[in-house]
Amino acid sequence: MNNQTARTIGEFMTSGSVSSRKIEQLHRSHMRDAALDEVFIVLSIGASLISTLGLLANSPAVVIGAMVVAPWIMPLRAATFAILLGEVRLLGLSLRTLLVGVLITTLLSLILGWLAGLPQFGTEVLIRTKPNLLDLGIALVAGGLATYAKLRSDAVSSIAGTAIAVALVPPVCVMGLLLSHQRWTEASGAGLLFTTNLLGILTGGLVLMAWKDSEFRHVLRRSRLSVASFTLTGMLLIPLGGSFIGLLRQGEVEETVRKILVKETLTFSDPELVDIQQIDIDWDKEQIRIIVRVTDPDLPSFKQVTLVQEEINKRLKSNFQLVAQRTAVDVVGPVKVDPSEQQPANSEINQAPQSDQDELREPDDVPLAQEASNAPGEP
Repeated sequence: MNNQTARTIGEFMTSGSVSSRKIEQLHRSHMRDAALDEVFIVLSIGASLISTLGLLANSPAVVIGAMVVAPWIMPLRAATFAILLGEVRLLGLSLRTLLVGVLITTLLSLILGWLAGLPQFGTEVLIRTKPNLLDLGIALVAGGLATYAKLRSDAVSSIAGTAIAVALVPPVCVMGLLLSHQRWTEASGAGLLFTTNLLGILTGGLVLMAWKDSEFRHVLRRSRLSVASFTLTGMLLIPLGGSFIGLLRQGEVEETVRKILVKETLTFSDPELVDIQQIDIDWDKEQIRIIVRVTDPDLPSFKQVTLVQEEINKRLKSNFQLVAQRTAVDVVGPVKVDPSEQQPANSEINQAPQSDQDELREPDDVPLAQEASNAPGEP
């Protein structure tokens, strides 16, 4: 324990709000959490492999399992405590451990992505490339809960749920997978999500500790590291705020497009002829792609799509290109018959004409009297 830490503990002891023994216990505990040992490396490798394979298989359940296994929340909590105390050594150990985990995960996911060679990734990968303010809010809450579980032993059961909520490992795996396909822009988006979660956990933990004890608030205001943490988190508001505004804009556009298509056009208003399955908007290409299921392969026609595109751009004051991807289906099935009009299956046989029954009658069914009258040589 360095002089800065001892001085901070002395201030806590003098104030009487938090005992020096409690601070020393927390310091020793966080030093263990920040250690780069075999357990951390093995769990990081396991979580990286599980998460990457789950992302490749587009399986949410597998990715959630990797979140539970990952041990990264431990050095992050230690970093939060180090920022509060202003202890650079503990902060350095925590960030070093976390950096090793990030490098391991990035390398493994990059190799697996290259070996798999998938032509495209599923939604589990793509949803982690466009973070927004909602992701920062989740990270802030998760960081506060993780710190609270450290301060209160009876709340330790929340650690697994916190790890799932903040999801540190999957964004790094997504970044490695996208780097293996040289998709730099989307990889940077995954990196931004990881940075958001990282700073959100640190800031959320600091806020929770300040709320928990008045002396923590006093020390936090004097800590230069805490100022740096809050400043970096505040800088994230610029890109995340832009993404959030884009998300709101996308929702507004999708609602307008769907309203025009379903309620104000004859082409798309009949779900039996044209059933809208999905609406995707590519903001970079200014393109609206609708996926429809149709019973008539000629619907919607090029002219119909063009007219709808003009109406959408007129309403939204934009320059979108509307593309309809149609899938033709054949509806096969018997005609529905009223049960009261339906006759038993064997009624046609029972009510067959007499001539048909005579044709089906076997020779030995002929009456004996008729056989006798038809016998040759008899009167």
